Amino acid sequence: MTHQNSTPQLPSISFKSNHCKKSFVESLHHYGFAALDDHPLDMTLVRKIYRTWNAFFESDIKYQFEVDPENHDGYFSTQNAESAKGFTDKDFKEYYHYYPWGRCPEQLRDDIQEYYAQAQAFSITLLKWIDQFSPTNIKQHFSQSLPSMINDSSSSLLRILRYPPIGKDLQVKRAAPHEDINLLTILPAADGPGLQILDKQGNWLSAHNQENQVLVNTGDMLQEVSRSYYPSTTHRVATPAGPEKSKARMSLPLFLHPRANVILSERYTAKAYLEERLAELDSVQELTQTPL
Repeated sequence: MTHQNSTPQLPSISFKSNHCKKSFVESLHHYGFAALDDHPLDMTLVRKIYRTWNAFFESDIKYQFEVDPENHDGYFSTQNAESAKGFTDKDFKEYYHYYPWGRCPEQLRDDIQEYYAQAQAFSITLLKWIDQFSPTNIKQHFSQSLPSMINDSSSSLLRILRYPPIGKDLQVKRAAPHEDINLLTILPAADGPGLQILDKQGNWLSAHNQENQVLVNTGDMLQEVSRSYYPSTTHRVATPAGPEKSKARMSLPLFLHPRANVILSERYTAKAYLEERLAELDSVQELTQTPL
């Protein structure tokens, strides 16, 4: 029995269990999230990336890679960070957008390329599971198999993400409640706590912060493809209290995007859907920059 005052948490699933595939798909359906242990991603490599990129963010070299406004690759400062849909304040974070075709500091490229390839291959496995265990009445809406939707896509984005330490008197949100735009998000364990998931009853679930775990969540595009069978669940990174507040937090989400011409539904192609969502976010940004 769960104690009344205990914090509910997302269930963990072993990647090596006999029922892993089905349990994973059921978790996505129920929560919009799944937590996998014993997975094949190299977490030693992930932790190395956290160390080397944290050093990058603490240096002035990052300003040599400021975001390209046309391609959206490169470094985003806290001043250029995004705002969650429905919020005018920017999240308190800085990050780097890596695409295989984009810019990257040479001394950091090999590790990022290796992890990107691992996460991409892992994603294909997970998409095959969703294809396999989705109900027939849901699969009939897929315009093509889910793995084939990402074939030759140049839009899947690896974000190297740093939440800076928060000053004693600073009141900020690390990441306000939001949903992801893409198909799936692959999120290896961060190097600190904070991720929370909004369940169907309106409760915030704390995601396990286990160093060898990977979280996978449904994005808006998979919700659209599945006619909401797989919900794009609201989540946030809570601002910590106590000593954790003065520590930086590193994270490494891969946002898996289909090719631009993939049909998501009668209403949208992947390109049309992405453009609509980005326009909504741009409108919020403009409101914050328009003098009263």
